[in-house]
Amino acid sequence: MKRILVIDDDLETCNFLTEIFAEEGWQVASSQTPEAAREAVEKSHFDLIVSDINLGGRTTGVSLLKEFKVVSPTSEVILISGFGTLETAVEAVREGAFDYISKPFNVNEVIATGRRALKGRDAGEPAAVLLKQYSEAPGLIGHSHKMIELYKEIALVAPSRSTVLITGESGTGKELVARALQRNSPRAQGAFVAVNCGAITETLLESELFGHLRGSFTGATADKRGLFEEAAGGTIFLDEIGETSLGVQVKLLRVLQEGEIRRVGSARSVHVDVRVLAATNRDLEREVKEARFREDLFYRLSVVSLRVPPLRERTEDLPLLAAHALRQAKESGARATTISEEALAALSQYDWPGNVRELENTIAHAALYARGNVITPEDLPAKVRSQSRATEPDNKTQSMFKDLPSLDELERRYIVHVLQTVGGSRTRAAEVLGIDRRTLYRMADRFGINLKESAE
Repeated sequence: MKRILVIDDDLETCNFLTEIFAEEGWQVASSQTPEAAREAVEKSHFDLIVSDINLGGRTTGVSLLKEFKVVSPTSEVILISGFGTLETAVEAVREGAFDYISKPFNVNEVIATGRRALKGRDAGEPAAVLLKQYSEAPGLIGHSHKMIELYKEIALVAPSRSTVLITGESGTGKELVARALQRNSPRAQGAFVAVNCGAITETLLESELFGHLRGSFTGATADKRGLFEEAAGGTIFLDEIGETSLGVQVKLLRVLQEGEIRRVGSARSVHVDVRVLAATNRDLEREVKEARFREDLFYRLSVVSLRVPPLRERTEDLPLLAAHALRQAKESGARATTISEEALAALSQYDWPGNVRELENTIAHAALYARGNVITPEDLPAKVRSQSRATEPDNKTQSMFKDLPSLDELERRYIVHVLQTVGGSRTRAAEVLGIDRRTLYRMADRFGINLKESAE
């Protein structure tokens, strides 16, 4: 039987995790303090340790992870955090954590991750990719589930030499992801050379990337090294790779296949040691089908693909991003120092086609137009205000239907009512509802019911 240790300073969380793991047929123990956890690991062997990162004191889940890897090196460790950052994800992976999960967690995700950890342990697979070097990558902001998943991918991919294709809409921060990959790689001390392929004509782009010899074309008055040579030993970031011509794509393919470039006008190839990161806001698979992008180059570029989520898919990060944008605006002389709840509500109702870049511009605009220290809805650009008003429900309609909830809302209310009636007992609530406890957990996830709060 698999033995699991759960570590969390919150008793309800310990009990919750203990219940869902026990239903898998695993033997589960729990500890609420680092001291109790250390004692448990010294006395017994655990196949899997699941620990919160924030344990309410100086000792963190990451520091315990380091200790456990010495005392019990064969135990897999999963870390849980309610305030995930790229820094934490990288450190967790570097120290050998099997995985890193954000709160509030999804029950199915926790169980699936536990199963993978135990399966990987049985197969003798390495728990994680250890980073050779680490440095914080500024700019990536957000604690949402999708951002934490991106942080984990960056932490795992950064140490390799693999080419990475970064996809995402305009303004999502694809270059920030590229810089994070470079900063957390063995090439961190090397050059990071970024080029916007869509901003340079085909003729000039070839010369910029590969260099040229004197006299190779009109205006070539001297030999020139290309950006690939400038990035030797480091990383080159090809932004908007989907904008390149088929002719340039052929030459890029040669670099990826042979590790060699040839300057314009030269018959001699030059070896370059460069890691290639590329980004696009286009659907390259569709571009391939429509013969606008080479299929062989696409597969060479997308050895690893990372998708940066648009802002509308992580609106829970919006207050954090807005606060950061406001700090930047203040440094530029804006007088506003805070954002009202009403303004944040208006921001959250906007679709953000320009994503984080558009949000930063919007906050900069509002901070300059604010009549006082607080940004209000009236200070926001007209397009943001108009969409906010368009999504507000009609008062008359709202009044008509306020006592006619949807079926989902009725189901949610009933589950909360049953939990309160049985004093928060999940076992008893499941019996009354005629379902098993795992189904109860899934329904709580679906309806956003905090089982801890419902028990109070």
